[in-house]
Amino acid sequence: MVENMDQKYTYEDFLRIIKTLRGESGCPWDRVQTHESLKPCMMEEAAELLASIRIYDQTGNPENMQEELGDVLLQVVMHAEIAAEEGLFTMEDVVDEVSRKMIRRHPHVFGTCSADTSEEALVNWEEIKKEEKKHKEWIDSPLREIPRELPALTRAAKVLKRIDKNYEKGNSYEQNVESLQEAVEALRTCSHEPYSRELEKIMGDILMRVSDIARIAKISQEQVLTDRVEDLIEKYDGTDPDGRFSY
Repeated sequence: MVENMDQKYTYEDFLRIIKTLRGESGCPWDRVQTHESLKPCMMEEAAELLASIRIYDQTGNPENMQEELGDVLLQVVMHAEIAAEEGLFTMEDVVDEVSRKMIRRHPHVFGTCSADTSEEALVNWEEIKKEEKKHKEWIDSPLREIPRELPALTRAAKVLKRIDKNYEKGNSYEQNVESLQEAVEALRTCSHEPYSRELEKIMGDILMRVSDIARIAKISQEQVLTDRVEDLIEKYDGTDPDGRFSY
């Protein structure tokens, strides 16, 4: 198949292209990929998609976002094609399952339930999702449902929120601030030798308290830290001469 600049390729064309790449006469690299080997690719493509959304916000040009969405779709279809070769499921099964999920989790649109606000719609979604997860044998607790592959700050906030909701009421904002102050005081006196286990534990306590404060305040700590790192870069590469962020 040679690229035809006059042709508008379809979703079905794309599926056939991926199948060809994975076939006997396909690409040597694509043919040897596995679910495991493609994990870094999915992480990178997801990050590049997020970057493309930022670029669109800054420039109003959607070209990069269109390209990156295609790269994420490529990863999805590659995994589905590998699964089909293994006799597990097909891309059609993936589309069918997510379609059913969207109908099932939007009873206020496709059923008789009502939801007048986004908050009410989210409650519906979470309740239905909770009921669905009861039948997943690989999930042995509400906390284990949260993937360990998430960034640690994001995972911490989700675990703390789930504990607060399913087990016991979490600490208040004020309690966390007090515990944070205690941990910082301990930090002043502890050994800061390389690989200090004591320092590691105290830093873990500090990060966990900060995560809980962010959870209570509904602040994305990943985004906050990303913004501060960007401020630091702008200060030192000369694009922010006022030095908004003092390091």
